[in-house]
Amino acid sequence: MCCRYFSSTFASQVRMIRGSRVHIGLLASIFLINGVLCSVEEACHSFAGGSVYPHTSGVETVDHKLQHSKAVISKQAPYWESIAVVNGEMTELKLTDYRGKYLVLFFYPLDFTFVCPTEILAFNDRIQEFRDLNTEVVGCSVDSQFTHLAWMNTPRKEGGLGPLNIPLLSDLTHKISKDYGVYLDDVGHALRGLFIIDHKGVLRQITMNDLHVGRSVDETLRLVQAFQYTDKHGEVCPAGWKPGQDTIIPDPVKKKQFFAKQDLKQKKKTAKKN
Repeated sequence: MCCRYFSSTFASQVRMIRGSRVHIGLLASIFLINGVLCSVEEACHSFAGGSVYPHTSGVETVDHKLQHSKAVISKQAPYWESIAVVNGEMTELKLTDYRGKYLVLFFYPLDFTFVCPTEILAFNDRIQEFRDLNTEVVGCSVDSQFTHLAWMNTPRKEGGLGPLNIPLLSDLTHKISKDYGVYLDDVGHALRGLFIIDHKGVLRQITMNDLHVGRSVDETLRLVQAFQYTDKHGEVCPAGWKPGQDTIIPDPVKKKQFFAKQDLKQKKKTAKKN
């Protein structure tokens, strides 16, 4: 519990004894207890003592320290190179290996944890859908390549990954995580950052989750499809766009074609309901 709780509790305690005959020592004890509790305010702001997840009691305030990011939308993605585990083998991997393709680079906190394997396996098991879009997927954490390999050699039923079809990149120096602005200096690992980099090495999209919630493969695929559509056709994609749906011509006059069509669809829906 945070110190604000104890402050409000103290106020309640004073109201309860106001107007009654209570020895002054009781008031002094309340002041002393609340003073001691509030002296640990820094501990109240810690993130479960440096754990990947907070304890069940919950944490009201999180004081994470993020690194300044070099990753900027519409600019060249920060260059990286490191050792990765690819098809069970340790090999050097670098950003420029993916020139000419789209790349989904996603960071996760740590190996042998909880949400992380569900995300990695979700992307891994649908890698062919990405490759059909000329897109590759790379996972990255601050663990060593040896830890990555040990995790891959652990069966899925035991919380492991088993053999993977996507690389796991080692960021043991934390440089990649820092360059991409996902590194949490106070706990020593990354947030759940996801970056879509296009075939020219330009950063097109950033998603960053707090530690508790995994990411959506469906949404990542949709975004790749949308960016590739705009690359090819020069039109722009409205909210929630999926392949086959209408897009917008970015022109003050021609855009009206899209909005007129949407208005007609909405009127038909309303008429059916009535």
